[in-house]
Amino acid sequence: MKTAIRKITGRRIWDSRGRPTVEVDVELEDGSRGRGIAPAGASRGSNEAIDLRDGGTQLAGFDVQRALANVRGIIAPALTGMDAMNQAGVDAALIALDGTANKAYLGGNATIATSMAVLNAAAAAAGVPLWRYLAAGAPVRLPLPEIQIFGGGAHAGRRTDIQDFLVMPLGAQSFDEALVMVAEVYRAAGDLMDSLGRRTGVADEGGWWPAFSSNEEALEMLTRAIERAGYRHDEVAISLDIAASEFGRNGCYKLALESREYDTHEWLEVMLGWLKRYPIVSVEDPFAEDDPEGMRAFTAAVGESVQVIGDDFLVTSAARVNAAAAQSQCNAVLLKPNQAGTITETRQTMEAAKKLGWGMIVSARSGESEDTTIVHLATGWNTGQLKVGSFSRSERMAKWNEGLRIEEQMGASATFAGWSALPMRSPA
Repeated sequence: MKTAIRKITGRRIWDSRGRPTVEVDVELEDGSRGRGIAPAGASRGSNEAIDLRDGGTQLAGFDVQRALANVRGIIAPALTGMDAMNQAGVDAALIALDGTANKAYLGGNATIATSMAVLNAAAAAAGVPLWRYLAAGAPVRLPLPEIQIFGGGAHAGRRTDIQDFLVMPLGAQSFDEALVMVAEVYRAAGDLMDSLGRRTGVADEGGWWPAFSSNEEALEMLTRAIERAGYRHDEVAISLDIAASEFGRNGCYKLALESREYDTHEWLEVMLGWLKRYPIVSVEDPFAEDDPEGMRAFTAAVGESVQVIGDDFLVTSAARVNAAAAQSQCNAVLLKPNQAGTITETRQTMEAAKKLGWGMIVSARSGESEDTTIVHLATGWNTGQLKVGSFSRSERMAKWNEGLRIEEQMGASATFAGWSALPMRSPA
């Protein structure tokens, strides 16, 4: 069988934070090759797949020799001879080999790198770009970018409590134009911070390092940057990743930057006030993962005016998506392949969200690499949205630039998702 897996190779490489990560190469009998690199998150849901690390003192405990030993000694022998075109079968084998609910035995970093490598090898054997292989002849769109301008939370030494202040170029007519619009806002934000003496570098994902006296001041600055770049609020809008599990627990939300503490209802009122004052169209994890009532109350309060995304709350789980839908706790899901641990589980979550009419955002992590697989997933699965981080640093730009190449490959048939990717109607 030409597409049988002949060889699997695992190696240690380094991610964008200078930490070890797992890279896997897969070679098929026909000579086709695929590669996958495991990303790593700083802000992590308690129920997501576990990165297997070595612990101890070397490399601050982040080394991945145990995960690599599992790739070489357990995964490679078991998968050799399997058909790479049978992604579901390969991933089912990985899940069975691991035998835990959160990939704690093999390591989610070992399983996702292998799963992505197999997927890329299959596309290579088919002789088509990965996005086209995933689309399987169905019409697809270039995704709407969600791009960080200011980084905060766990991505920036907790200089703000809110993790990401992002923009969405809703008025763009193409992926290329969308990136131009974001580039202008990113530059305008940097110039504004420079004029105030607050331009102090960039955070983990490439957004400007926050130097604000309050979380709301970042919203004010971002709104000014959009306007300074020459865009209306219906052309470029704001998206927030609250990452509330990082500062909220048991219904208590402690904002260190402002030395304030809120209960669930009070925190809800704070965020609803922000929605009234700023052009916010999307909010991720507005409440902590242990506060489902907060998620439900927020989703009910905003109605169809805002995309409410579950990240730590849903951890790329189809079962959690369906459970949240039954309780009206979200209307969108973040899809992080390494949260699930395999491509098939990620796809199952996407399909569950698609059936519900939810928004779907394929997302990178704060610890990234040059791997561009997620851009192809967002396009080939037609999820409509892509969140990669900011508009600087090569591990981010590799992905945005891959989107441009895909748009060129599509030629005259290329379409851009824009507003249509959101689970609510355009105000226009």
